[in-house]
Amino acid sequence: MTLALRKAEKAYLEDEVPIGAVLISSAGEVLAVDHNRTRQNNDPTAHAEILVLRKAARVLNNFRLPGTTLYVTIEPCLMCAGAIIQARVERVVFGAADLKAGVLGSIYDVSKDQRLNHRFEVVPGVLEEECRELIQKFFRVHRGNGVL
Repeated sequence: MTLALRKAEKAYLEDEVPIGAVLISSAGEVLAVDHNRTRQNNDPTAHAEILVLRKAARVLNNFRLPGTTLYVTIEPCLMCAGAIIQARVERVVFGAADLKAGVLGSIYDVSKDQRLNHRFEVVPGVLEEECRELIQKFFRVHRGNGVL
């Protein structure tokens, strides 16, 4: 999570929403690291989670990423959770909850939905305070409040 948080800090410095992500193999190898790039890329899908899934799929030459763990500083949104399901990620570890858009426990929990063809483990609250402080700092500057 520390590496994901460092990437989120880099995003902050680049005026991106400060979310960082890291994908780790079952053997503990770092497969991909990135941060949000929606503004830089003019791409609404350029969330940190999507970018690391794309990179790891290229590294492994496989669109399925079984046995992997995704570390992300903020609880994933519905788009990212959908990609996590499609990639067959085994576990998602996140820092701070997103009470407005998070779908791994906040507004909904897709990780446990029996109607979907893949379920995965979720570990919330890792380095929660640091992750929350960084994103609140960003939104205080950009929106005049500290609420995500």
